[in-house]
Amino acid sequence: MILTTTPGIEGRPVRSYLGIVTGEAIVGAHIFKDLFAGIRDIVGGRSGSYERTLGDARKIALDELAQTAAELGADAVVAVDLDYEVLGAHNGMLMVTASGTAVKLG
Repeated sequence: MILTTTPGIEGRPVRSYLGIVTGEAIVGAHIFKDLFAGIRDIVGGRSGSYERTLGDARKIALDELAQTAAELGADAVVAVDLDYEVLGAHNGMLMVTASGTAVKLG
């Protein structure tokens, strides 16, 4: 499955549009990640635990997007957009949403 942020695939004309597809992932921030991220904020540096969590959530959302497109018989998803939001009490949850247009290519 081809996933791209561009509106089309160079050299592969869109034969038909199958509709908008989405994938979502909602993950919680663990208290120990918060603690160590806070320490890194004070002393500087990157928060590897948050980066891994964000990467995992993005992968889940894109995998779900691709699976939904495959169920429609798509060859690709074009115009993919990723959105990130924090949710819940004290912003304790992270939501990653992927959306795009499922297409059949020529």
